[in-house]
Amino acid sequence: MSADFWSGFATSLALIVAIGSQNAFVLRQGILRQHVAALVVFCAASDALLIVAGIAGAGALVQGSPVFMEVTRIGGALFLAAYALLAARRALQGGVLEAPDTPGQTLGATLASCFAFTFLNPHVYLDTVVLLGSVANQRGDAGRWWFGTGAALASGVWFAALGIGARWLQPMFAHALAWRVLDGLIALAMGCLALMVWFSPPPVPVSL
Repeated sequence: MSADFWSGFATSLALIVAIGSQNAFVLRQGILRQHVAALVVFCAASDALLIVAGIAGAGALVQGSPVFMEVTRIGGALFLAAYALLAARRALQGGVLEAPDTPGQTLGATLASCFAFTFLNPHVYLDTVVLLGSVANQRGDAGRWWFGTGAALASGVWFAALGIGARWLQPMFAHALAWRVLDGLIALAMGCLALMVWFSPPPVPVSL
């Protein structure tokens, strides 16, 4: 594999391996073992689609569409705030680990939540479509697609590791206190992200 591939892989990991709304959601579902495979496929496919769009030239469209970014910013902030309130309520009520066969949120509802975490986050467009697309397009006709392939694969590897690896935390989450702590941290993270998105519209990055 070319150096462009590994450069894309490393750059993508550096962007997505962080505490964020999408990662927190996948982690929680992974601990519950609910719709994990579908979530991993959805997240990886979404990132791959956005990366391909960026390489194909959609980055300029995103940068030149302040209305789109503003609508996404407002919708994302409101959704994050609502989810933060739900997580805070779960933290106050407490709970224990649900068995893997316990009926929970339906697949459709789970994917709808993941869709919102992914596409109502204005930063995802700047990270994937604009930033990764911009870096990839510095590498020539062949190199940019190797870069994009590496970036997309990194996303798939990360979400698979996050979702599948979360099951090792199940014994810890057999206790109500662990769930209170996790949901409290999720509520805090979502609330902070909501405020950041609401009050600090993401700047348009400088082309590299």
